[in-house]
Amino acid sequence: MAGIMLRSTAFTDHDQLPGRFARDGGNVSPPLQWADVPGSAQELVLLVEDPDAGREPFVHWLVTGIAPDSGGVAEGAVPDGGREWPNGFGTSGWGGPHPPQGEDAHRYFFRLYALDQPLELPAAPAAEDLRRALDGREIASGTMVGTYRR
Repeated sequence: MAGIMLRSTAFTDHDQLPGRFARDGGNVSPPLQWADVPGSAQELVLLVEDPDAGREPFVHWLVTGIAPDSGGVAEGAVPDGGREWPNGFGTSGWGGPHPPQGEDAHRYFFRLYALDQPLELPAAPAAEDLRRALDGREIASGTMVGTYRR
């Protein structure tokens, strides 16, 4: 499978996210840039999860329908063509990091998927619904990780 280059001008891979992106900071989504999206991609999907939050990864951002030629998203914005879904806090859009006070840093996986056909999800999808819907449709992906502790 092909690889998508995913990066941010606000933090580097495996470094701490600046406080303005945290839920108790500014709670704004970080800027992201991507490249090397296959020409056959019909849609991009962005998923941000914290696997350190409990038994199931906690969803911080789920955006579907992103234009394959968009190239990225500005800080605090929604990617071109994107539809934001509910996060683990129960609100639509970005829900910034908010690990318990004093815990080790949590990891936040930013994953961008290129799909060969548009994605169909239920009205209130869980992360597992997304994984099932992605199965067999993913033609490329890119990942970067941010960390955060309070």
